[in-house]
Amino acid sequence: LRIVQMPEGTMVCNLGEKTGDRGSLARTSGNYAIVVSHNPDTHKTRIKLPSGNKKVVPSSNRAMIGIVSGGGRIDKPLLKAGRAYHKYKAKRNTWPKVRGVCVNPVEHPFGGGNHQHIGKASTVNRYKSHGRKVGLIAARRTGRL
Repeated sequence: LRIVQMPEGTMVCNLGEKTGDRGSLARTSGNYAIVVSHNPDTHKTRIKLPSGNKKVVPSSNRAMIGIVSGGGRIDKPLLKAGRAYHKYKAKRNTWPKVRGVCVNPVEHPFGGGNHQHIGKASTVNRYKSHGRKVGLIAARRTGRL
């Protein structure tokens, strides 16, 4: 349904950001956007996104009325390493996260040594080479004052 046909305050999902992009906003589980206002002069509609930001999109864009199913999915803990393994296997290679101090010095700048310590400052200059740029990159401030 086109957004221009929806009354203000309607909860929508799978909302097109540009005309004809087949829905790109408010698509994850339990999320929805709200139609805030229509401007018939400019053919634009103001939308409140799940993040709280407001966005202006063309009124001719389409959206689905309602909210996405599967809300509360992240409230339940994963409990087992196997469930985390399968969750991230479907996404990208970000699990497990091995700390830099655990590995050998050939694998990470913080690796090696007889105890698990970084052994150098964890803050690093923005203009260092790519292999050295680990830790707090160009930190304005750290936890220590």
